[in-house]
Amino acid sequence: MIAPRRFLPSIPSLLALEAVDRLGSASAAAEDLSLTQSAVSRQLKQLEEQMGVDLIARDQMRMQLTPAGAGFAREARAILTRLAQASVKLRANPDGGSFTLSILPSFGLHWLAPRLRDFAAQHPGITVNLHTHNLPFSFDAGSAQAAIHYGVRDWPGVEYMPLMPKHVLPVCAPGLMAAPAQSPAALLEFPLLHLETHPDCWEQWFTLHDVAAPKLKGMLFDQSSAMTQGAVHGLGVALLPDFLAENEIAQGRLMLAMQGPAVSLGEYFLVWPAEHAEDYPLIKFREWLAAQLQQEA
Repeated sequence: MIAPRRFLPSIPSLLALEAVDRLGSASAAAEDLSLTQSAVSRQLKQLEEQMGVDLIARDQMRMQLTPAGAGFAREARAILTRLAQASVKLRANPDGGSFTLSILPSFGLHWLAPRLRDFAAQHPGITVNLHTHNLPFSFDAGSAQAAIHYGVRDWPGVEYMPLMPKHVLPVCAPGLMAAPAQSPAALLEFPLLHLETHPDCWEQWFTLHDVAAPKLKGMLFDQSSAMTQGAVHGLGVALLPDFLAENEIAQGRLMLAMQGPAVSLGEYFLVWPAEHAEDYPLIKFREWLAAQLQQEA
């Protein structure tokens, strides 16, 4: 339910407040908004009267916002940004069939993206907009309606759809070792590459192989793609998702650093806030994703 009209300021007044906060003066805000300085002042005065709160500190030579005004401006900026994003989506897809999915780069670009053509063919009226993230983020702070999550069910306030385990393989450049290691412990003799978002992956891997390996050190990468390139150029041994490792092995750029099956270190999920659960584009995307997973099981 929308709040009573008396609590809803006009967009021009919010734009004026945001511009003054961002630029620091009424004259700069007026130029930014293609208005006169007096028009900006009127918008701010009307906003103060409507809210019943002083937003401008007028006892200074340079226009500044009061603490209450600055806080309100930050809220207004976030709301105006989301409104602008919604307008862009509407113009891009006037049927309203679009949603934004925040993806982990390695999974999103190497597993999901190659399959999205099938989704587009089945649902030509729905547009999937992709944003990437490495670290956990808040749905409240962004424009995404769903996200790909890796690990365990530790994301509060969301609904989960399990996708698949994250199976990893130890890989390295063919020139780094003469032959695959004969045992997990033998890999400790080589430099190990680590991922910033999952720095304990190697410790988990060695634990699964009953090898004590505390406080491992090595080069740290912010994305799997960068770590993959590091491995290709002989910087060390990397643990890569099987869908990424197998492609590099097939091209001869990497080799298995130790023979054996892939092991699981966690699980991929599709997650979404409860308020978006009944969004039509997201429902169709979940149905399609479930069918894809069933076909490949």
